[in-house]
Parts: sequence; structure tokens; C-alpha cells
Amino acid sequence: MADQSIPQARASVEAPPARQAATGEGVSRRTLLATAGATGLALGAAGGAVGYAAAPAEAAPLSSVGAGRAMFHGKHQPGITDPLQSRGHLVAFDLAPGAGRREAAALLRRWSDTARRLMAGEPSAQDDTGIARDAGPSSLTVTFGFGHSFFGRTGLQQQRPVSLDPLPDFSSDRLDKARSNGDLWVQIGANDALVAFHALRAIQKDAGSAARVRWQMNGFNRSPGATAHPMTARNLMGQVDGTRNPKPSEPDFDQRIFVPAAGSPGAKDPEWMANGSYAVVRRIRMLLDDWEQLSVKAQEDVIGRRKADGAPLSGGSEKTEMDLEKVDAEGNLVVPINAHARISRPDQNGGAAMLRRPFSFHDGIDADGVPDAGLLFICWQADPLRGFVPVQRKLDRGDALSRFVRHEASGLFAVPGGAAEGEYVGQRLLES
Repeated sequence: MADQSIPQARASVEAPPARQAATGEGVSRRTLLATAGATGLALGAAGGAVGYAAAPAEAAPLSSVGAGRAMFHGKHQPGITDPLQSRGHLVAFDLAPGAGRREAAALLRRWSDTARRLMAGEPSAQDDTGIARDAGPSSLTVTFGFGHSFFGRTGLQQQRPVSLDPLPDFSSDRLDKARSNGDLWVQIGANDALVAFHALRAIQKDAGSAARVRWQMNGFNRSPGATAHPMTARNLMGQVDGTRNPKPSEPDFDQRIFVPAAGSPGAKDPEWMANGSYAVVRRIRMLLDDWEQLSVKAQEDVIGRRKADGAPLSGGSEKTEMDLEKVDAEGNLVVPINAHARISRPDQNGGAAMLRRPFSFHDGIDADGVPDAGLLFICWQADPLRGFVPVQRKLDRGDALSRFVRHEASGLFAVPGGAAEGEYVGQRLLES
């Protein structure tokens, strides 16, 4: 839970194909019923006009949330730099006994076709369940990654990146191996719960006899439009969670988050990982009963930021640079030496940076009456040994927040670059 900003919620929309705009042909579920009584296409949460063609006369146009569309094909896979979605599913698969490279290639081909269709607001090719029949794409993204074990099972050990070596052990880990790692990883996000579940069921059905679910986790965030203006998200501790995320507008953003092409300065990964990224996934339980017994002042000292607005304890607003040297009248550091925001800063960790894109989770109440809730931590970086690992080592040694969280599951996945038109995700690896 590093002190780095999360992409703000906003609509992500794309204009439809020109033929559809001109003729109305090829209308999919993204142009069907939306909010009852709607009279026109609304503006997105960030103020951009939605560009879909007008719906048929007998149907109301989609709301801005339903009309949001992310693109499947591109330089990078979707679900990395897209704004946070309100609903998420994380699921890991293991290849079935006897399944190898050929079966994996066929599976990724099926999954890619399904993801492309659903992200465009279309039904899946085979036996669509109709769960999302009345909704638009709702900013659906589907992202695919490979775990360390995938390469041995498919005979591709020589193509396994060094950066995918297992994460080191951390003293605060209490990991459940059954809910960690996996051959394949899928991240699903959408701004409508039924659209996200529809994608989850389609992906699970597509797995067929080639792979079986190893673990699944479900999460959520604040819905777009729930606040008067886009703002940094809050976690289940009530804190503004993440203010210092790298931003795509920064000149070194791609260098920090995405794998460079072979032959580029500093390139060490195999060619098939060009424009990809590495995802660290951690299920972090929040000990909310203990946390909520603290006063607001004590909570702020643990984090190093004001609870109300996320501003550093050294003063200013959320975006104000934290003054790590400022002291109070008694000579005590205003931002405590073990505050989470101080320890996790990139400039306190050799410049280590990662793009955090998490979901909160709540899986009910344990037998002892405490909530099973917390953060599905997902971070993206070009190299986890230079991104996640040094920060987590530092947190492991003295973060004030560590008393109130427990790391219960973990995974590291190589997420290849985006698929070009006519390609499926991972094709450059599986057909190399």
C-alpha cells in the first residue's frame, strides 16, 4: 500500500466504427437499453463527450458509465493505465495435466477473442449467457499474464524472463500457497458488476479442459460519479490511498512501468515481453477492528497524511510535497520516522516506482467475528526487483502500518504487450 496515486475515475470512451456511425448497422448491446428515461448521451465523468452513434428510436441511449469503452488491441494490454473501475475479478488458472504449449496457445486465442468482443460490448462467440444483455461495455478491461510455472509446463523455460524469478520472502508474509501464484492470471475490471461477472464467466467457460481455476478474488472501488469531482480513491481504512503514483504524462513513465523492446538501452527481457509489464498481486488483509480503535490523530501518524483530505502532515493540500524534515514545537518530526507515506516514497527507496491499481475486498465475517476485508494490491512495473521488492523490504523493516495489515496471498506475473489487430495475447511467445 505504497503512497502512490491511483488513476482517477473517469469515463473511458471511444467512438464506434465509422460504418456503424454512418448507417446504424452492427448495433451491439452497447447501444441498447440504459438508464430509464434517458434522453441523450451524457458527458463522461471527466467531461468528455461520449461518441457513440445514436441508439435506435425504440431504445434509450446508454448512460456515460455504460458507454465507456476501453480498446483491446494496442501497444499495451488494457487494464494497466486505464482509470480504476468499480468492480474487479482476479483469477489464476493452472494448466490441466497433459496440457502444454499447443493447448495454451489455443486457450489464449479463445480468451483474446472473447475479451475483444466483450470489451466492444458484443456477446461472446459461443453460448453467451446474456448476463450483460442490457448494458454497454462499461469500461470493461481483460488483462492476461503468465506465472513462473507456466514456462516449465509449456516447455518454454528458455523464454522465461529473469524478472519473473520468485519474489523473496518477507517477514510479514502469512501466505496461503493455495491462493498464490498460478500458471495463468486474468484481471477483469468494469464499471458495472454484471458486465464484470459476465466476462468472468465467459473466461472461465473458455478455459474448458485446458485449464482449471486455482484461485479467484473479487474486489470493488468507488463508482464513477459517486463524488462531485474525480478524486483519489479511499481504502477500507478510510484513508486517501495513493497520491504519488507515476503519471503517464511524466517523461520517464514508460521506462518505469513498461518493458523496453529488445536492443533498447537497459533491455534484458526476451523480445516477446516488449511493451509488457510485471504485475505483483497481493491479498492484504486489513485488521480493521484494531485500526478503528485508534484515534484519528493516531491513524494519521501511522500513515503520515491527514485522513480528511490526504494532505501531508507537514502541511498543504494532497498534492503538496511532503516536508520530511519539518519538526513541531517540541522538536519532533511532524511526519513520524516510521510513517507509511515516508517509508514508501520513491526518493526513500532509490527511486523505486510502481503503478498501483488496486481493488478493495470484503469476503464476509470470520468465525471469530472480524471482517475478512482489505486490499487486492496490484502494482505494475518494468522490473519488480527495482519496483515492488525494495519498497516492500523497506516496509517490512519498520512501517507503522504493518501492525494493522497482513499479507495473505501473493503472485508475480509477466504480462506481455498488447495484441495487434489479428493477433492474440502472448502469440509472440507461444508461436516463437
